[in-house]
Amino acid sequence: MKFLRTSAVFVTKYLAFIIIIAAVSAWLWPKSFSVIRADFIPFLLGLVMFGMGVSLRMSDFKELFLRPKAVILGVLAQFSVMPLLAFGLVHIFSLPLELALGVILIGASPSGTASNVITYLAKGDVSLSVSITTLTTLLAPIITPFLIFLLTSQSIQVDMLAMFISILEVILLPIALGALLHRFFPRFSHDFASILPLLSAIAITAIIVSIVAAHASKLFDFGALILCVVILHNLLGYAFGYLIARLFALPLSQASAFCIEVGMQNSGLATTLAVSHFALYPLAAIPAVIFSIWHNISGSLLANYFSHKVQKTQNSQKT
Repeated sequence: MKFLRTSAVFVTKYLAFIIIIAAVSAWLWPKSFSVIRADFIPFLLGLVMFGMGVSLRMSDFKELFLRPKAVILGVLAQFSVMPLLAFGLVHIFSLPLELALGVILIGASPSGTASNVITYLAKGDVSLSVSITTLTTLLAPIITPFLIFLLTSQSIQVDMLAMFISILEVILLPIALGALLHRFFPRFSHDFASILPLLSAIAITAIIVSIVAAHASKLFDFGALILCVVILHNLLGYAFGYLIARLFALPLSQASAFCIEVGMQNSGLATTLAVSHFALYPLAAIPAVIFSIWHNISGSLLANYFSHKVQKTQNSQKT
């Protein structure tokens, strides 16, 4: 168990590098990674969400009652800024339909659980970050299918009911099972929670490797274009998130959490929806995979920037 805990700490610290190495390896030697089939992706995402359920506490919802303005504002920003940015970018860059769908799937997804870790590293308000992530995730079965339908229905057929059921299965059901495990077996869940970062990292890396290996040849054709769009989507999300937080006079610790929450998405959900509901558009999963790689890199850099900024602010207040 000690080895697993140590491994979990190591993997969490160097996740961005691990993902990059795994993705490049899958791109260069796709046949070696073809054993990880797309059918496994919903299960892998469910494993990540189960981990979220095990670590969920009632205190995670306290921010909603203590500081409802910041939490509600974060949820509204999450489900407006990123979808609108996605819609704008796919038209500005005139993306092919499959790739455009993939970008919109990212924009319509809730906050990613990685945002909580990045907020912690940024010395931001972790309680606010967790509250926004939890609430957007719980609302995702309703809001995400609606946003996808709203932004793509003129181009493709969207089955909102099937998508709603799918998100229930891969998001809410695993979270509920994880929460029940914590409720009735607290000691076991406490030990299990210590290795969850390792399991989540393995699951996320496996999802990325699966998609990259399956579409390695296509990445040569569209890699540069979609990378540009994904980077802009992510960075503009950070920028608008921070701007909104400052416009509503949130302090720096909350503004950094807000910024990170808006810019980082649950790319695993976007990938799962692409594979499960848009099989006719196989390239739709590629933007989510690239986003997953990129936002771990940008998030780490942003955390470093904010942590120094917060430290500088704290030092100036002492003097």
